[in-house]
Amino acid sequence: MSYKYFPHTPSDIRAMLNTCGEKSLDDLYKDIPNGLILKREYDLPHAMSEVEIRRFFNDLGEYNRPLTCFVGAGCYDHYSPSVINTIISRSEFLTSYTPYQAEISQGTLQYIFEYQSMIASLTGMEVSNASMYDGCTATAEAMMMAVAATKKRTKVLISATLNPIVTRVVETYAKFHGITTDIIAQEGGVTSRDDFERKVAAGDVAGVIVPAPNFYGIVEDYTGWADFCHSHKTLLIMNCVASALGAIKSPGEWDADIAVGDGQSLGIPMNFGGPYVGFLATRKSLIRKMPGRIVGATTDADGQRAFVLTLQAREQHIRREKATSNICSNESLMALYVTIYMALMGSKGLKEVNELGYSGAHYLAEQLCQTGHFSLAFPDKPFLNEFAVKTSLPISDLQDFCAELGMQFGLKISDDTLLICVTEMRSKTEIDMLTDVIKNFIESAEEGKK
Repeated sequence: MSYKYFPHTPSDIRAMLNTCGEKSLDDLYKDIPNGLILKREYDLPHAMSEVEIRRFFNDLGEYNRPLTCFVGAGCYDHYSPSVINTIISRSEFLTSYTPYQAEISQGTLQYIFEYQSMIASLTGMEVSNASMYDGCTATAEAMMMAVAATKKRTKVLISATLNPIVTRVVETYAKFHGITTDIIAQEGGVTSRDDFERKVAAGDVAGVIVPAPNFYGIVEDYTGWADFCHSHKTLLIMNCVASALGAIKSPGEWDADIAVGDGQSLGIPMNFGGPYVGFLATRKSLIRKMPGRIVGATTDADGQRAFVLTLQAREQHIRREKATSNICSNESLMALYVTIYMALMGSKGLKEVNELGYSGAHYLAEQLCQTGHFSLAFPDKPFLNEFAVKTSLPISDLQDFCAELGMQFGLKISDDTLLICVTEMRSKTEIDMLTDVIKNFIESAEEGKK
């Protein structure tokens, strides 16, 4: 066989071509215009030995400049216990796919069941699914779920304090599903209660999407929001930072209908942006509107505990174009990752992670304000481990200066505002080093003015 990882033999290919009524593989592509067909050999490099290929990639890796990270905005530098990679590297986990055949997939089904159970506990909701790609698309799925649950309603409200990346993904999904979106204004870094009530009361609102914590790191107070939504037959959707739920009030405690977010903060390395895993949990009454798949526990013919895929009727491989969701693959390996993380950390570990991040963030905020060149953008609002600061300093120049000295300092969100994050990974020594670097920049800038 020319290509050992291609499983089809020549006889297999002939049998499939006969079924299709074609004589050759080229016949399968006869509808493609001739001008679009590549008529030359692929421009591939020469083969390398193992030693050469290792050297090549090691040299390539030298171009990366690891920086001490003080940025969050949806992607967080958290501690990852080394045992997790050891476990998920086992071949039965690393190479497995969707576990449709329960009789040979009990291990995969069990850890998905455990993942669902832990996410339900973390969010305070009754049921959780598996299969969400990331936090952005999970939020978009929740939007479509709300529209499906409220039937004829086609409008969804989005808080202005939601991460703008999530908002853009939700709006893209909405555009191609005939859903209208509207933004709830913000006041002082939090979602406007007056604008929320006015727009919900106007009618035709299927769901309201709010963040916890919000884009600025602020922990918003949603007292009474669920009651107001429910009095107008509207669903309340909360987009959450998963790790933060180990310390702040859960969506279930706010009486929300759907909880979504990204599980990356549960120990998954930042890894240049993925792969991550989205989560979606909800009330039991909405379970038949939930996208993706659910693993359930049962007993087999011998009375032993067993796990099965259940409630797949929402998926496109069964309902085709009538499916609630087009989720077809799943992030089960990453679900396993966060499951092991949550099992290792436990509620006490998650609480400690948040306490360390909280202490570090507030300490850094205090140090920055003491320089006289920074002030909290929202000084009267509570924040956990992420916060926004105003500054008169040239932000881009300051960030470049910090980067040259190994520090990735915040995300520029406006001409005079930085969004900064501190997790348990940042030590007091690192925070002090960052503060010293910033003071050196200030001194250099002042000297330049003279």
